[in-house]
Amino acid sequence: MRSAGWADAVALKDRLDARRQLQGSDGPMTEATLAVIDGGRPVVAGPPSATGAGQDQGQGSNRLNETVASAKAAIFAVLVERHADEIDITDRAGVRSRITTLAEEHVKATGISLNRLDYGHLLEALLDEVLGLGPLQVLLDDPATTEIMVNNPHQIYVERGGRVTQSPVVFESAAQMRQVIDRIVSTVGRRVDESSPMCDARLRDGSRVNVVLPPLSIDGPCLTIRKFSRDKLRPEDLLAIGSASTGMIEFLRAAVRSKLSILVSGGTSSGKTTLLNILSGFIPSDERIVTIEDSAELQLRQRHVIRLESRPPNVEGKGVVEIRDLVRNALRMRPDRIIVGECRGSEALDMLQAMNTGHEGSMSTVHANSPYDAFGRLETMVLMGGADLPARAIQKQIASAIDIVVQAERVRGGARKIVSVAEVTGLDNGETQFQELFAFRRTGVDDEGNAVGLHSATGKRSIHLEHFAERGEILSEAIFEAR
Repeated sequence: MRSAGWADAVALKDRLDARRQLQGSDGPMTEATLAVIDGGRPVVAGPPSATGAGQDQGQGSNRLNETVASAKAAIFAVLVERHADEIDITDRAGVRSRITTLAEEHVKATGISLNRLDYGHLLEALLDEVLGLGPLQVLLDDPATTEIMVNNPHQIYVERGGRVTQSPVVFESAAQMRQVIDRIVSTVGRRVDESSPMCDARLRDGSRVNVVLPPLSIDGPCLTIRKFSRDKLRPEDLLAIGSASTGMIEFLRAAVRSKLSILVSGGTSSGKTTLLNILSGFIPSDERIVTIEDSAELQLRQRHVIRLESRPPNVEGKGVVEIRDLVRNALRMRPDRIIVGECRGSEALDMLQAMNTGHEGSMSTVHANSPYDAFGRLETMVLMGGADLPARAIQKQIASAIDIVVQAERVRGGARKIVSVAEVTGLDNGETQFQELFAFRRTGVDDEGNAVGLHSATGKRSIHLEHFAERGEILSEAIFEAR
């Protein structure tokens, strides 16, 4: 029986063979001779621009020096030539041993002088080139990294602790970056080239990846990786970092367990998906959950979970499966709850109908700056689907389907917080009415420019207390008292 590891090894062999064919017969592959597969045409990749090189002067500790880079290219060429058929991607120790042997042979044959630090960098760079994502691997392995933004091969920014800084780590060439991109998208069965220059994908750990290629990206390939924590956050983690209050968590736990439908709203990089993961942890383990996403990112703790992912069109423009199609199909899969990773189009209507037809307790996220804006976004997305419905009918659907809106925000300084928890109270004069139960009140900024404030209740009593009690979720009214 052929394992996934065997398939990975074959994929690696194919990549190495492709590089060997591109290399031709002119000796070791160097930066000047690497070819970028761009829409099927080999394009010679030139050296880094003066601008890119200048930006990294004085930061060479994380970038391979010329001697190490030249040795890496030569050793990799030998590895491709002699051992492409023998490499087992599942045997990391074996690959490292082979690389070490080739490196020792190269050093003896060429007589180059490398100190212990440079020699270690050489081995790690080769290992990352074969098994990892090249120079990005060191950034991905850093637990403090939350986002990697590659503007072009010679300019990489990294977010750590909510702060964005330029990294001294760079690609050796556009060709190397393109090979890393191809490696990422091929693992999830997607493609990116001149005919389809934009792509969403994911890494093995669920991290979200977005790729844009020239000519859409003017300065070269552009790659953005939203890295998820290896340790799944829990509610207590939100309390520890000040992202929520105890009252908020108690209320949301009761809301999820009693099957109220929840919409998580927020801007880009505000922590919506992470929050959705945490809220899903309150779902009882005996319920059947169907998750639907553009690119699978949710990491639910339950075992009875069906994960569905949309599919883009193939080379012929056929075979596309949209989120809306998956939501409709999920209704036939006997789900207790449906979780849509993000509503961004016509699937909003199908999601609302599901919530209104026996699938209470379902959840989704939406891009919006406030709970009020979230309702407007939902109405707009329903209309985007071509639904011939009057505005009042759509608003009635929204008011009936959504029970709770949780607003997430990336506040000044980079911290991500729950800034509002509101519940829908009904429909009045054609507009969805809601009341805010909890909020984050800003009081200023500290000496480092970080937002300062506190979470507090607004003093309004939830209209769902009786519903909670009927479902066995008892909440103290004291958590709603303003302090």
